Amino acid sequence: MGAVLENLDAPPAVRMGMRILGWPFKWLGLRGDPDLPPITRALTALGPAYIKFGQILSTRPDVVGPELAQQLRVLQDKLPAFPTDKAKATIAGELEQPVDALFSEFSDAVAAASIAQVHRARLRTTGKEVAVKVLRPGIERAFKTDIDAFYLAAGLIEMLSPSSRRLRPRDVIKHFEGVVLRELDLRIESSAAGEFAANTAEDEGFDVPQIDWFLCSRHVMVMDWAEGISLGDVDALRSAGHDLKALSVCVLQMFLRHALRDGYFHADMHQGNLKVAANGDIVALDFGIMGRIDEYTRRVYAEILMGFIRRDYRRIAEVHFEAGYVPADRDIDEFAQALRSVGEPIFGMEASRLSMARLLSRLFDVTEQFGMQTRTELILLQRTMVVVEGVARSLDPEHMNIWETARPEVETYIRDNIGPAAMIRDLVRTARVLSRFGPRLPQMAEEALLARANVLPEPKAAPWRARIVYALTGAAIALAAVAVAQL
Repeated sequence: MGAVLENLDAPPAVRMGMRILGWPFKWLGLRGDPDLPPITRALTALGPAYIKFGQILSTRPDVVGPELAQQLRVLQDKLPAFPTDKAKATIAGELEQPVDALFSEFSDAVAAASIAQVHRARLRTTGKEVAVKVLRPGIERAFKTDIDAFYLAAGLIEMLSPSSRRLRPRDVIKHFEGVVLRELDLRIESSAAGEFAANTAEDEGFDVPQIDWFLCSRHVMVMDWAEGISLGDVDALRSAGHDLKALSVCVLQMFLRHALRDGYFHADMHQGNLKVAANGDIVALDFGIMGRIDEYTRRVYAEILMGFIRRDYRRIAEVHFEAGYVPADRDIDEFAQALRSVGEPIFGMEASRLSMARLLSRLFDVTEQFGMQTRTELILLQRTMVVVEGVARSLDPEHMNIWETARPEVETYIRDNIGPAAMIRDLVRTARVLSRFGPRLPQMAEEALLARANVLPEPKAAPWRARIVYALTGAAIALAAVAVAQL
């Protein structure tokens, strides 16, 4: 292990981190699969949660080095499979029918990752080719062990390093635990795939396989088979005549479109979960981790991106303060200046010379300098942005520019959702919500007046007074907006 690490083309900090991960590999006697590269072998031996971490690193050769990224690519969909007999037993138990009664053909595993593996099969009733996803036996218990260890580590970090508390390690682990629990129930993944397919049905160049709802359960999911070349096999894509630059642009713009337009996006978009069909469409797979952001957060995110695109660092700073991402007692001009030190080196630099490792390091310094806390609601969004940009850069490393590529999607969103038309639309929506409370307004007013006369206890009065003021004020504004809209 030591010799491999010394010869690895990766930054010193990454080599040290991998060395630390290698120690439990040796101490616990977990041999892993001897056919895997040493570091990949160590991560698989440590457990499924560590594999997830390795999958993220595999998309960032600019952070960990090209050699290590290539080794970690195995973690995406080429891990050792569990026996097919066990998969068949799980399917028979979950779907209450023998596998031979459901499928006329059923292959050994064609892809295997940390959570589940996939088999290629053919439905006996229709003859249609399908992909059958089956959870690994005992995966729930394995993940619980990893999560318990992460909670222990987070508690120790907060205790030994008070400055780390702004990063909210335990809250981050709690968020990660919620994500994992959803991923371990394939009924939730089936539902996510259905919603994602409905949202993206009109997106040209992007496809989501259809789910067979009658053959899905907690541990089994069946969906249409997606034929194509893995987005990670750049040589095969080039040989097939696909436009790598166009694919690079498409994968990043699709992510932004889904996040901004729908507020619902694929949050595990590494190369193992993306294929390119013969017609050039990108096909998404594996919907166990999906991200959801509310409309206000989408607007904040879009304004921040547009600020960087326009190099308007003052506006970026204002948005951070307005959203409460930066403590109000900090200086907004100093924060804008710090953001300039992050953004300016990006512009005008060739993509091949841009170091994401240095950029992320500088961003971390800024967040620490201004006391910014981790926002758990943004973790999946930020994580996916890093992964997707890494995937896009792997397809077009010389020319990929995240800001130029993002501009059309961000501008479209801002045009449709920030401005006078959007304001009127929001007020009309507010009027509709308030109208539901119309019959209750007299009662609310009476209770507020009685509370003021001390007939009702004071603790109950304050909320009703606030509500009546907000309701009447909002109704007046909304009605005025409706009148303006009808002119």
